[in-house]
Amino acid sequence: MSLSTTEIWKTFYTDLYFFTLKKVKNVEATKDILQNSFVKIHANRNALRQENKVKQWVFQITRNEIANFHGTGKILDRTPFVDPTSSNGPCCFDRFVDELPEIYKSVMLPIYLEGKKQAEVAKDLGISLPNVKARIRRAKIILKEQFITCCKYSLSEKGQLIGEPDCTVCG
Repeated sequence: MSLSTTEIWKTFYTDLYFFTLKKVKNVEATKDILQNSFVKIHANRNALRQENKVKQWVFQITRNEIANFHGTGKILDRTPFVDPTSSNGPCCFDRFVDELPEIYKSVMLPIYLEGKKQAEVAKDLGISLPNVKARIRRAKIILKEQFITCCKYSLSEKGQLIGEPDCTVCG
């Protein structure tokens, strides 16, 4: 697919934001749902074969994240790690995910690349659901630290990455 995550973000973010807000009626939950949605969009954007269906695809991913939210009735994770609104988008994301320790990658990849539910991954790995959630939280902390170290992002007062990438390794 020739559309970048940044192009998808710029094209659909506003519509997705209000669509999600209408469904969950909570601004913080909306932001978390969209963050998780865009992680999945970024990770799977090459799987979309027909660009003319990108809108349906991004809305379906977001609907799935809304369903995950409604299934638990709460926000699962408060650890933000990337601000896709920057003009260059998530610059080193794939490399950072590849470099995660296996204990975290074994949880992140099935959830964010294959779209599995956290409970399903817990069962597959023979670990508890709280353990899966803790591993996701720790993986996001590691990713956030990598963005700060390599790409020179900084943290906002809310703990979100802000700024423009100034990567020392990836360009």
